[in-house]
Amino acid sequence: MGNVRTRKETGCLFLDFRYKGVRCREQTLLTDSPSNRRRLTEMLKRIEREIQQGVFDYARHFPDSPVARRFASEPVSEAGSGGQAGAAVPVVTPALPASPTTPGFGEFAEQWFAEMAPQWRTSHRETVRSTMDKYLLPTFAPKSLESISKADILAFRASLASRRTRNGRPISASRINHVITPLRMIMNEASDRYGFHTPFRAIKAIKVPKSDVEPFTLEEVQMILDNVRADYRNYYAIRFFTGMRTAEVDGLKWRFVDFERRQILVREAFVNGEVTYTKNDGSQREIRMSAPVYEALMAQHEVTGQGEYVFCTRQGTPLSHRNVTLRVWYPLLRHLGLRSRRPYQTRHTAATLWLAAGESPEWIARQLGHTTTEMLFRVYSRYVPNLTRQDGTAFDRLISSVTRTA
Repeated sequence: MGNVRTRKETGCLFLDFRYKGVRCREQTLLTDSPSNRRRLTEMLKRIEREIQQGVFDYARHFPDSPVARRFASEPVSEAGSGGQAGAAVPVVTPALPASPTTPGFGEFAEQWFAEMAPQWRTSHRETVRSTMDKYLLPTFAPKSLESISKADILAFRASLASRRTRNGRPISASRINHVITPLRMIMNEASDRYGFHTPFRAIKAIKVPKSDVEPFTLEEVQMILDNVRADYRNYYAIRFFTGMRTAEVDGLKWRFVDFERRQILVREAFVNGEVTYTKNDGSQREIRMSAPVYEALMAQHEVTGQGEYVFCTRQGTPLSHRNVTLRVWYPLLRHLGLRSRRPYQTRHTAATLWLAAGESPEWIARQLGHTTTEMLFRVYSRYVPNLTRQDGTAFDRLISSVTRTA
């Protein structure tokens, strides 16, 4: 009866069994885990069954093993068929065999997608599906998983960098990383299941240039609110003074507006025409209504309070942010002579205004749906000195006061 054992030096599993009176040890690249032990146990059962039936082909299971070559060239008698009683049984430790036969990339990628899809939001599922269909499957589908090398992946990434968008611009580093990510996940999962080294070892994501936020000043915010179409004034007041994400504002329902406690309960988002879970667990939060927010929501309740959504079309359906951006937002910025900026900058504006007002960073992070203040300081720190005047002069005044009294 053979065994699945662990090699102490490497922590990898190996098969220990007897064939034609010879003790054979075949190493694998699989780490010691319950799933890998089950996989090798099943393999060992097949081997022993074939040995009993007299159909075992050593070279088929372990094509690169020295033991396979030995059995092919040297007849070895069965144990006890003429050998001396008690004679030592030779122990053979072969080199690492080739990894097991693996399915094609296309077949496994589809299996991986089907397994992963239930845990993803619809928008993310559609993004991954599009990436597979447009980039990954046309390039790698004909290949077997174990034949895909590091060089293949680097060549594929280089080909992405040479492509152009519809505007004639090179694909951004961020976009390339987003294409490579599912490929990395597929190959890493395959390497775990089939026991070969992932080709993604030492391949790091492309460094993405840091992009500066461009918040509006309080004067610019007031200018926008004074000049925007009346039916969108409340909408943009909420965006500027709550820091809510676009999908969170568009999916806000009246049942999540608590006027009594003056809170907005962020529980859902409206993404690609579907009401779904928020971006992550940390995004589930309660936003305090400031005076401008409270007044804007009270005014909006007079208009849409009988419906389900706070901001909606005449039919009561959520707003299409692309339509609003193209027909209201950008024309308004051009009309006011303001630099063109994405509507998402309203979220950055709320953060910088809160910082300028001296609110606690921990409180601001909670309002934005961040679990820590790390992002707050990393993204907005350069705006704080200009807004709060805490630019190092306070330390100068402290030192001056000490030196004057000395």
